[in-house]
Amino acid sequence: MAVSTTSASELTAEQVVKILVKPLEEAAKFLAAGPRIFDTASPIRIPKLGAPTTVSWVGENEQIPEASPDFDEIELLPSTMKSLKTLTRYSNELARQSVIALDAALKDRLVTDVAAKLDSQLFSASGDGTTTPQGLFAWSGTQTLAVGGALTLDHLHDAEALALGANVDPASMRWVMTSRELIKLRKIKDTDGRYIVQSDVTAAGGYTLLGHNVIVSNRVPDTTGGTPTARAALVDFSKVAVARDLAPSVKVLDQTFGDFDQLALRVVCRYDAKPLNPEAVVKLTGITI
Repeated sequence: MAVSTTSASELTAEQVVKILVKPLEEAAKFLAAGPRIFDTASPIRIPKLGAPTTVSWVGENEQIPEASPDFDEIELLPSTMKSLKTLTRYSNELARQSVIALDAALKDRLVTDVAAKLDSQLFSASGDGTTTPQGLFAWSGTQTLAVGGALTLDHLHDAEALALGANVDPASMRWVMTSRELIKLRKIKDTDGRYIVQSDVTAAGGYTLLGHNVIVSNRVPDTTGGTPTARAALVDFSKVAVARDLAPSVKVLDQTFGDFDQLALRVVCRYDAKPLNPEAVVKLTGITI
């Protein structure tokens, strides 16, 4: 009788599939939305022209009135701005014996986590602009539409009216909202029970509302308190500036923890973001959840 895997199962190595199942996670979307990115390792100042000058009708032999343009500037990435940093150690034994490429798996994990943390901050309503970047809903000088109830299509039209009133290019505007708000809007029906917001069956993917693409991100924060409310925004991201010192960068530390016979992966990034024209950002607040 031949010896088989049944009679000598202890001699058979356990089979492990050499793949790593990853959790479902939201991709980073703020930087992919199309802001203007400036690579710099030091504080950056972006000059800004002020309000239009007054131009008058002038008759023959009359004195031409003098115009004095105003100038301002936008400051990004002050020296006090902190970085996002994380570090993970692992033993050389684990690296050698792992059935998957452990360093690649850890690298993907850490880079994803750092990008998610940055995305959450840039979409947030927090940040002081000094040590942490201000989030989109913390920017000052932007336009605000107080919804004060359930979000409706009329509110979207009102937000678009505010943007158009500020001379924002409608072709560049995008909605920013959570999946919860998007689905509520798509479920609106007419008196005959038909959905008003119809998806484009010919589109490759994504969503549009009033002809503008929708950035669906569940990192858009609700307000806190006993009765939290939701937020949304209509943004021209071409009028948003991002200062990038370091994109999420990975460094393998093979000597730092040598006395423990360990390796380490370090991921660091440093960003800042502000609107070039705050009027190109329309915030919708007070949305009933």
